Amino acid sequence: MKHDKIGSVMTDEVVRAEYGTSFKEVARLLADHRISGLPVVDEDEHVIGVISETDLMARQAQAPDRREPGRHFRTLLTGTARRRAVKAKARTAGQLMTEPPVTVHADDTIVEAARTMAERHVERLPVIDEEDRLVGIVTRRDLLRVFLRPDAEIREEVVREVLVRTLGLAPHSVAVSVTEGVVTLEGRMERRSDTEIAVSMTRQIDGVVDAVGKLTYRLDDSRIRLDGGTTRGVADDWLRGL
Repeated sequence: MKHDKIGSVMTDEVVRAEYGTSFKEVARLLADHRISGLPVVDEDEHVIGVISETDLMARQAQAPDRREPGRHFRTLLTGTARRRAVKAKARTAGQLMTEPPVTVHADDTIVEAARTMAERHVERLPVIDEEDRLVGIVTRRDLLRVFLRPDAEIREEVVREVLVRTLGLAPHSVAVSVTEGVVTLEGRMERRSDTEIAVSMTRQIDGVVDAVGKLTYRLDDSRIRLDGGTTRGVADDWLRGL
């Protein structure tokens, strides 16, 4: 199923910092633009790190300690603790940033970006081109816009991409209704495997909240006997690739 690309929802005017940008300037950029994070780039616009409000808070939250920890104590610190210690004394964006940065490409799909955000627990992703240069920024809010697609637009895509292009059916062979992003498919199809594919593909369309299949079929082709007496569903291989 074809999904919208990140390039269609990203913001291309990106507030960014350079390695030597001062701590106060980073704080000023976040405050002035009312954003909670920004990428750090080098002289060639390659993304080398990201800074979030959490990074700044780590600097502010560090209580002053008159005792300098000894060398032996510092070696016992975990990697995470050492990074926090560095951030606590950061004066520049380069010292403050988190690296390596988590990024996406402009031609990645919205689904891929959403999966990356969920797995890496980040709220924004710098968008890079084929040469890994910064071209935009995408946030969770940008990705959620896909669920604002009009129901009529979603219905049109279900009919065009699922029924006609994939299953080779006539546009009105199955009744398709969409209410608040929930798609309902009703009607009689030739094969059981077609009903499974129709519902599965519909769920993958950008903006679909759920798909309800109220479909019947003339032929149950879910099991076909192969050589040796084993059986496998006709749609198994297709559905396994979803």
